[in-house]
Amino acid sequence: MTNIEPGATVAPAHRGKPQIRPARPYFSSGPCAKPPGWGPEHLALGSLGRSHRSKLGKARLSYAIELTRKVLRVPSTHRIGIVPGSDTGAVEMAMWSMLGARPVTMLAWESFGEGWVTDVLKQLRLDATVMKAPYGELPDLAAVDQSSDIVFTWNGTTSGVRVPDGGWISEAREGLTICDATSAAFAQDLPFDKLDVVTFSWQKVLGGEGAHGILILSPRAVERLESYTPDRPLPKLMRMTKSGKLIEGIFQGETINTPSMLAVEDYIFALEWAKDLGGLRALMARADANAAALSAWVEATPWVEHLAADPASRSNTSVCLKFADDAVRGLDEEGQNALVKKMAALLEAEGAAFDIAGYRDAPPGVRIWCGATVETDDIEALAPWLDWAFTEARNN
Repeated sequence: MTNIEPGATVAPAHRGKPQIRPARPYFSSGPCAKPPGWGPEHLALGSLGRSHRSKLGKARLSYAIELTRKVLRVPSTHRIGIVPGSDTGAVEMAMWSMLGARPVTMLAWESFGEGWVTDVLKQLRLDATVMKAPYGELPDLAAVDQSSDIVFTWNGTTSGVRVPDGGWISEAREGLTICDATSAAFAQDLPFDKLDVVTFSWQKVLGGEGAHGILILSPRAVERLESYTPDRPLPKLMRMTKSGKLIEGIFQGETINTPSMLAVEDYIFALEWAKDLGGLRALMARADANAAALSAWVEATPWVEHLAADPASRSNTSVCLKFADDAVRGLDEEGQNALVKKMAALLEAEGAAFDIAGYRDAPPGVRIWCGATVETDDIEALAPWLDWAFTEARNN
């Protein structure tokens, strides 16, 4: 099978093959599709080759923080820092620096939440309460102990299950809420009054480059940092205080380590695109439209189902789909995983969709990114290709 340029229209090789491909077949759940109209010529090149500690470098980093606050509607009371290690680095900084002061509750319903559980139990060696749910479901949020620190993902990137809202978080909570929002930020409404630590990476909803993370701290989180000294050594990359006081420079564009200014400029382009589009509400509307278009196809298609059964907790970004039982009767999990690989290979060879296989630890199925940088027309064009790929892979 020959590779065909994305967006090309060709006559079907045989009956059933769609004729129109998505113009941008980029459906990876990270790194995600670049914003429409993106190109390297749009990046401000003046900061490249300059020190991030120069006047210009600091100004661009500060501008990225300022735009993040504006587009994401982060309250002025909260600090925003650019940190190393993508979202993972940001979450680890928060957990290693803050946890241990009081009891901890860990919530997990997909692989990344499971990863934070492992770190807290085996690396930090804390006696945490762990509340889990299988892929496609949420744990009982109403039963969460509000006197404990709570660590959770807002949107499960590998399960397609999100927290519907912040109603389950008490305004009178005694502990901190540490929220991994990496595939939720800029596509879902985050209640910053209920979230003490929020983390995400640039490579998700805004389609930025990897390696850098954002760490947002509420006043309660800052108070914890300044009043609590964990009984464990902290690497330099995780230290946010000095002599018991917050290192304010981290939240003013003075990064802990050397950032990629090219990645910073790329993030700024995405933020400016988002701002010109109409900001957070416009981004959310685009993701909602994409997810709705995909759901309409799922509802009309007998071989596929949403992994997240409850529409209220169904993601509008990392939409995870599983095979209907009747469609894969006779195939065990290994056989279903092989089916997914065949589908993904067929679609990639045709230039119709890239990187749609579900996460390796999730139930067999496909995962379609529906974030704001994806066009709804491309989701609609993708649907018949998914039908074709399933038929081809199942029958051959």
